[in-house]
Amino acid sequence: MTSFAPSPTGIRIGSAPDSWGVWFPDDPRQVPWERFLDEVSEAGYEWIELGPYGYLPTDPARLRDETARRGLSVSAGTVFTGLHHGPGVWERTWAHVADNAALAQAVGAGHLVVIPSFWRDDKTGEVLEDSTLTAAQWRELTTQTERLAREVRDRYGLRTVVHPHADTHIDSEENVSRFLDATDPALVSLCLDTGHYAYCGGDSVKLIETYGERIGYLHLKQVDPVILADVVANGVPFGPAVARGVMCEPPGGVPALEPVLDAARALGRDLFAIVEQDMYPCPPDKPLPVARRTREFLRACGPARPAG
Repeated sequence: MTSFAPSPTGIRIGSAPDSWGVWFPDDPRQVPWERFLDEVSEAGYEWIELGPYGYLPTDPARLRDETARRGLSVSAGTVFTGLHHGPGVWERTWAHVADNAALAQAVGAGHLVVIPSFWRDDKTGEVLEDSTLTAAQWRELTTQTERLAREVRDRYGLRTVVHPHADTHIDSEENVSRFLDATDPALVSLCLDTGHYAYCGGDSVKLIETYGERIGYLHLKQVDPVILADVVANGVPFGPAVARGVMCEPPGGVPALEPVLDAARALGRDLFAIVEQDMYPCPPDKPLPVARRTREFLRACGPARPAG
């Protein structure tokens, strides 16, 4: 696992393909990966995530070369899982996880972001399963997540951070607390996405203060409260909600990021805070100016840990 120097503690700011409108390994509406790498570096970031597996080069040597010559390092890979379905989905899930984890390890990342599967289709809104888990499904979700985290740690040296996400079963304050209370802190940490947690009615500062030892990683984003109110009132699925602009450029939405970062710094340890400006699909010239302004805004929020 990538090791951090013990002091000074702080926040390492980065960005991700998501901030360039990238949701899929290959999509004609997305910018080419070379442009993403060029522009994320130009915007002033030094850390990135891998994004959807296959978007960036999957050959580790090539990816290391492409990132290094732009002054970039990789903080994490990302996977989607449906572990509440139990052992029957393990082999298929592990095949997907192993590819991502191997690449993340090979390029020096220390984390694997695990996102639960959606209960409704994020494009069409089709309901795929009940939005509420049974007690048995909760047991499968927690035990299989621990199993995944143990395997990822033992085989690849990565820390598993589970990402509460809109339109999944780990979303609200109640469900996030239930998940954390039922999982082993030695195995499972949280990727707190400030935008998704606000989208689902949660208070990020309260969560950090309550479950500080479980906060292993941050995604920084905000929601537009006016658009969110309409999305909630009309049951709009996550994908169309993003297309409406529900995730907005800081500092124009909620939660306020300064208190979140202050609460995270108060934990007294190093954390990654990766900007994820959900805006799929978007015009190809939109992301870079937004990324620049967001980086400047975050610099004004307080000191970040130097790269290294």
